[in-house]
Amino acid sequence: MSSATTFGSPTFYSRFERHAHGEGLKGHATHYCAGCGHGLAHKYLAEAIDELGIQDRTVAVSPVGCAVFMFYYLDVGNTQAAHGRAPAVAIGHKTANPDSIVISYQGDGDLASIGLAEIVSTAQLGIPISVIFVNNAIYGMTGGQLAPTTLMGQRSSTSPKGRTPMMGQPLKMAELIAQLDGPVYVERVALYDNKQRVKAKKAIKKALECQVKGTGFSFVEVLAECPTHLGMEPEQAEKWVQESMVPVFPLGVKKDVTAEGPNFPTIPRPAFDAGHLLEVIDASPDAPPRFATAFPTHLDPTDVSLKLAGAGGDGAQTIALFLTRSAIAEGFDSTYIPSYGPESRGGTSYADVHVASEEVLSPASPDPHVLVAFNAPSLSKFGPQVRAGGTVIYDSTVVHEVPPLAPGVRVLAVPFTAIARDLGKVMVKNVVALGALQAATNLFPAETLLNTLRTALKDKAALIPLNEKAFAWGAQAVTDAR
Repeated sequence: MSSATTFGSPTFYSRFERHAHGEGLKGHATHYCAGCGHGLAHKYLAEAIDELGIQDRTVAVSPVGCAVFMFYYLDVGNTQAAHGRAPAVAIGHKTANPDSIVISYQGDGDLASIGLAEIVSTAQLGIPISVIFVNNAIYGMTGGQLAPTTLMGQRSSTSPKGRTPMMGQPLKMAELIAQLDGPVYVERVALYDNKQRVKAKKAIKKALECQVKGTGFSFVEVLAECPTHLGMEPEQAEKWVQESMVPVFPLGVKKDVTAEGPNFPTIPRPAFDAGHLLEVIDASPDAPPRFATAFPTHLDPTDVSLKLAGAGGDGAQTIALFLTRSAIAEGFDSTYIPSYGPESRGGTSYADVHVASEEVLSPASPDPHVLVAFNAPSLSKFGPQVRAGGTVIYDSTVVHEVPPLAPGVRVLAVPFTAIARDLGKVMVKNVVALGALQAATNLFPAETLLNTLRTALKDKAALIPLNEKAFAWGAQAVTDAR
């Protein structure tokens, strides 16, 4: 289990460039501590890939944990996942490319704690992927904290006096996964002697075979040593796994229904035909008309940021989306991020929008060029954030006080709600605001926004005249205020 093992498998890179650019002895050493079980688990996984001849179609998914640098060692497709989310990423790979052999390689803190919901739901789904679960009874990489698999009485950095019943019993993941309907093969193995290592290698290979044959979801739990956090020499750690872990986590096959044949229907191949994709997103193959002749550099040379905020139902999110779609139709890059406050009533729902000449580098708008505020809390919260020389447009029907603003900020009071009420439908106050925004900033020509509006209402054509009138009245209110 030495971290300097020469693995001798085609699936391993001939040298590991993580240390010293792969030069000398370090080019053949992993980052794992001496005696760590990950080295053997990697070795058996690589050998199984070689023996099954699947290297060119294998994708290994590793999230946060000791195996986070697995991509330095295995010469296969590699994807990094957020902590605990490897099974979800694995599903994405498998459904995008059903011929791929997808391996989710996870530790106990990652899989059994942070990613518990992901592994249970993925296992129950039963999609043909292979999960290698390394259980060393501790959070190894992040400092030796209590893990879901830490033994009763075992000390850790967060249980210095040992795990107690008030911390819960260790989770037996193999047994938990085995009782679900989705998996076809579940086994727990260990690495503490040659006999167990042979069994571990066979189990890992069988897990991959389940996927090669399309049989279904497989799960192999590997009891592994962590001498560093146990404070032991490797030989002592092996003995500890045998004498302390195995009684809690019994070895052996927990479920095997592979003889019954495939347990999951054939995964449909995704279609990447342009025509099909346009049907899925209900889009036209025709290029949208463009009305802008240039980027609105009078607002910013390369990137205009906007914030639209109000209470739930004010329509800020809708016009934010209209702005983003309009920008894209004009050939610019644009992003839209919705956000909702914790208040159930009377708070703020806001959207950050960016329009960039080339590429939006950050989608948030902490200091926007333009703020559209539908209520007093939104103006009070976000008005002071508008950058110097920017523009604030607010609904003067409901907002009667303007907070201190940055120097040179232009303030326009437009009665969104009153105008919409006069038009007979308060719901269109957001379109009134959109018209006011266009007239106040000339972000895009009016026809750009109206075209987006008409497209959005194509299935409700009777509403188009009212919305066009609301847009025009909002623009006129700004003109009259000048």
